Amino acid sequence: MHGLVNRSIQSFVSDTYGGGLWASVASECGVSLDGFEAMLHYDDQVTHDLLDAIGARLDKGRDMLLEDLGTYLVSNHNLEALRRLLRFGGVTFLDFLHSLEELNGRASLALPDLDMPQLSLLETGPSTFRLTCRWGFPGAGALMSGILRGMADDYGALVLLEGGVPDADGTCVLKIELLDSRFSEGRQFDLAVPTG
Repeated sequence: MHGLVNRSIQSFVSDTYGGGLWASVASECGVSLDGFEAMLHYDDQVTHDLLDAIGARLDKGRDMLLEDLGTYLVSNHNLEALRRLLRFGGVTFLDFLHSLEELNGRASLALPDLDMPQLSLLETGPSTFRLTCRWGFPGAGALMSGILRGMADDYGALVLLEGGVPDADGTCVLKIELLDSRFSEGRQFDLAVPTG
């Protein structure tokens, strides 16, 4: 697993539940208290062990934990770079949905060795979509569910999400219904990075 993924889990736990929980989980899993180096690679089992330990302490299943992580990734102010990468997908949430298939290409410009879920979007009606997620690591659907919820809030859209249960081969399908693209005022976003 790419260190950036593990580092994101570490930040999520520390920011959301406190450094004490992270210290406890890190100790149990044999990870340094300083955590992960973002540009290194780690055995997938380390990530599995982390998620299991975190889930046990919080009494949350892995899918719920990954969905919360997905929301955190796009809503936490310390991770503005990821939000910016996703917002470059378009001006509206609908534009963003249609850009999801290009996400791997955009991410690989910055991190060519980052293994990300493969995404395929199918429009099934005027405001309904089916997003297929394929990833070698279990949990792509739950993670994407959280990211989609966070991005819907970011755009101010009202969205209904269903599904997320993986097939035998790990493929997960999410059903997305865009109920109102202008439900509320979204977060401010400018193409130019603010200076100062």
